[in-house]
Amino acid sequence: MTGLLRVPRDHGSAGAGIADTLRDEILRGIHPPGARIRQEDLATRHTTSRIPVREALRILEAEGLVTRVANAGAWVSRLTLDECQELYLVRERVEPVLLAISAPLLSTADLDDLDDLAERMEDADAEDFLRHDRAFHFLTYAPARTVMLGETVVGLWNRTHHYRRAFVTAAHARHDGAAHHDHRLLVAALRRGDADEAAHVLERHIRRTRIELERHPEIFANEPPVR
Repeated sequence: MTGLLRVPRDHGSAGAGIADTLRDEILRGIHPPGARIRQEDLATRHTTSRIPVREALRILEAEGLVTRVANAGAWVSRLTLDECQELYLVRERVEPVLLAISAPLLSTADLDDLDDLAERMEDADAEDFLRHDRAFHFLTYAPARTVMLGETVVGLWNRTHHYRRAFVTAAHARHDGAAHHDHRLLVAALRRGDADEAAHVLERHIRRTRIELERHPEIFANEPPVR
């Protein structure tokens, strides 16, 4: 990049740091969908100018976590039920493709780590489950080297994370162990070298969450409006 589009290195580094902090807070539910993000508050909090703050918001917008409106401001991205269904339908199609690319590249150590994460999830509370679940699935994709598919999947996960939290909380309340069963089946298929079966397990795993979310439209109705 040249000219006015160039971000000074110090601002770029500061912006990435602010983005890391805000990303973590959004994914942990500290800032819910529809919450206003005020540049001046972020600048004060991080003792910086608005330039790196704008860079941070640009990064998070590209990841699907933040929505910016020209001359209006920025908000944590939110979804309607229809939008969430659409993103989950996309996930059902693209994540098995990414897994099929990655599966042959997973090492024995990777598979052992997946077993460990699957075991941790079985005894975890809802929030720890979400953290381990993200680590689990992203590890299954990690060896793949793609032009855009990997980034696309991260964006889909980010945009649907809040709603997955609601699903996981409800599943824990009724002691639903279907996700744990899927994780074990997935690792078993990967250990056998059966990438096709692993992809089928993953597709069903994602579909189950989509169907469950469709049964709970109140998750989407009770969010603060974006202003």
